[in-house]
Amino acid sequence: MSAGKEGGNGNRGDSRVQQFTEFRQRMNERILGEPNQVVRRFFALDTQAYQAGALDVKTKELLGLVASLVLRCDDCISYHVAQCKEAGVNRDEMFETFSIGLIVGGSIVIPHLRRAVDFLDQLEAGLGDVPTAHDHG
Repeated sequence: MSAGKEGGNGNRGDSRVQQFTEFRQRMNERILGEPNQVVRRFFALDTQAYQAGALDVKTKELLGLVASLVLRCDDCISYHVAQCKEAGVNRDEMFETFSIGLIVGGSIVIPHLRRAVDFLDQLEAGLGDVPTAHDHG
């Protein structure tokens, strides 16, 4: 999947944002179409975890972004970058969050940080729709 490929200068036709969103939506529909209650419940739990509670949605998405950077999951990083943007996180807040993920995760996070910034740049340039449902995969 191209969300995990380095590069992404927007010159490849479809943007990473668009490719990521379309693939994610298609596969989530496919996965959730299966009659497996464990998978469905996990997706539902993920959705509930990111709803406002004692912490607001913005804070929870920033936490998800740091965890995703540290775990080095490009799909999760892209998703949380998009959701942070939707929750009103500005560029300065995003980079402070990137810095926490980098400090906690170490230099091995740098390639993922590059892809995160590329994804953010594409979002800010309007190169694709943001994924809407909060169900990881």
